[in-house]
Amino acid sequence: FPGSSMVGRSLVDDVLPVEFRERLRQVIDDALKGIEACDLEVALDTHDNTRVDLLLNATTHRHSSGKLLGVILVGQNMTDRNRTEQEGRKNVEMEKATVAQELQT
Repeated sequence: FPGSSMVGRSLVDDVLPVEFRERLRQVIDDALKGIEACDLEVALDTHDNTRVDLLLNATTHRHSSGKLLGVILVGQNMTDRNRTEQEGRKNVEMEKATVAQELQT
């Protein structure tokens, strides 16, 4: 989503699919308490309805005085990597099936 289209909108409520909303809310709440989250996997539906797999990390953003300013979420697009891993697993399963069939004959 272009940044300007997100002004005044909620990442959790307006962008994330329903199945990830509660978990991300909890991560943000925890980060506001100083509990960092690493490697949270979520999916995001883009403006053209393409699903993107994200790996998120959340940390508290504080002023030099220690005052809480907010939460920083950093996301890494994992879509291609996940797709490649899934294809690799399929190929391994197909190889196993081929070998098993050859052993039976």
